[in-house]
Amino acid sequence: MSRTTPETTVKRAVRKHLLEQGYFVFPLTAGMGSWPGVSDLVAVRGASVLWIECKSQTGRCSAKQDQFRRDIESHGGTYVVVRSVDDLAGLTGGCLALSSATDVEP
Repeated sequence: MSRTTPETTVKRAVRKHLLEQGYFVFPLTAGMGSWPGVSDLVAVRGASVLWIECKSQTGRCSAKQDQFRRDIESHGGTYVVVRSVDDLAGLTGGCLALSSATDVEP
């Protein structure tokens, strides 16, 4: 029997919420052949592309995740760290009303 982690619960809820908001959402899987530190989800609506790292209330980004965030931002991308669907409450106009690389603390 598999155990669902707090982070998995956040990912599922965030994905569901964004789909309901009209985003095309897909997961990225870390592993052999993937980019080190890649975000958990990518959400696209119109010309907006969001790179989303989902964390539990106590989870922290690794050094590779921080580097991936910097790489995305250096190319003008939007990267956010979310800990619950509530962190997406600022969803407006096709883009999160959170600044790039926002890490929403509990």
